[in-house]
Amino acid sequence: MAVFWCTAAGWWLPLIDRVEIYVKAGDGGNGAVSFRREKFVPFGGPDGGDGGRGGSVVLRADRRTGTLRRYHRGAGRFAAEGGGNGAGQKRHGKNGQDLILSVPPGTLVYREGDERELLADLAVEGQEVMVARGGRGGHGNARFATPTNQAPRFAEKGDPGEEVCLTLELKLLADVGIVGKPSVGKSTLLASASAAHPKIAEYPFTTTEPVPGVVDLGWRSFVLAEIPGLIEGAHEGRGLGLDFLRHAERTRVLIHLLDGGSEDPVADMKQVNRELDEFSPKLAEKPQIVVVNKIDIHEVRQRIPQLEEDLAGIGEPLFFISAAAGENVSLLMAKAGQMLDSAASPHIEEALKIFRPPPRRERVSVSRRGDAFAVSSPRAEQMVARMDLNNPEARAYLRGRFARMGVTAVLEKQGVKPGDVVWFGKIAMVWE
Repeated sequence: MAVFWCTAAGWWLPLIDRVEIYVKAGDGGNGAVSFRREKFVPFGGPDGGDGGRGGSVVLRADRRTGTLRRYHRGAGRFAAEGGGNGAGQKRHGKNGQDLILSVPPGTLVYREGDERELLADLAVEGQEVMVARGGRGGHGNARFATPTNQAPRFAEKGDPGEEVCLTLELKLLADVGIVGKPSVGKSTLLASASAAHPKIAEYPFTTTEPVPGVVDLGWRSFVLAEIPGLIEGAHEGRGLGLDFLRHAERTRVLIHLLDGGSEDPVADMKQVNRELDEFSPKLAEKPQIVVVNKIDIHEVRQRIPQLEEDLAGIGEPLFFISAAAGENVSLLMAKAGQMLDSAASPHIEEALKIFRPPPRRERVSVSRRGDAFAVSSPRAEQMVARMDLNNPEARAYLRGRFARMGVTAVLEKQGVKPGDVVWFGKIAMVWE
């Protein structure tokens, strides 16, 4: 869905306010198998270096990024750089460079999966969140030298980088939002008060996207956004409601625009406020300025005394304007600017810190998979994935680790015999 951002200079850029992307962190580099060979060093020993860590994927709020367009229409796959492989002389592989993806301030980051999870609300310039961690580099053979095995001829593979599907959702960071039923003159008011150029026509739902513009008062400026017309049932998604009510959540002050020519402007106001409250009680609690529009029409101007009486008990500032003629618009904007000084800032969700601590003690379990055995142990699965199972020394190393971890004891209790197939995650190995 597209919206349009209009700057104070009057030019506008197309915006995309919801996209789905796939990101992959870089894989870790492989460790090296190498031995020190020098003329006068007869027992140089292993000197294979470690692989480098893969680059991570980070999302960062950047005001210079005005849209989510780069993540739309086929450009939704992003991968960080992988880590370099280790080399001889204990040379470690280069760490992969992190991939920094810039998003507009106001972007919500969701991780998709069995359950949708909000990772971050990137509303502040420079705020960032790591969404995919780079894989750890594999250890070189120098790491596996022991007094009993002084010349190991195996090394670890690097871990794969994390992969994740994300939804990026932009909520416009407007200071003041114009709400009201369709065709009450919201687009006309926005055009009159700012440099925006919204579409204006004589039919409902002329505006199909939220349109913001900058209002310059001289002593201060603020962002004014038009929220497309709200009808009864908007909080349930009727009309254009759900996609745009969320944009109003970020505003600090609402201008509630009424059509002075409506049969019952008070009922219209109550209906829109009811939709705001049904969508979010916090949205309904925002300070409002109630504005009756179209007083340039003779019949509406004559109704002003009656409308003042009908709206006397609303408890909100009341203005009568003509958005088309610009009458009282500057006074209205000045009032909105004054109210912003005391209005509360919108609630911003803190970026979640994604902790991935390894389990201290892991319970190993074994189940049967036909004639094979399946080991449930993330630590053991990771160890198997890092090793070259075609290398006899690597298999011997794993057997020793499995014995110390208790994996061997659990398997033998279940009746495993040499030659049986044992699954560790997605990898099968023949038990020796």
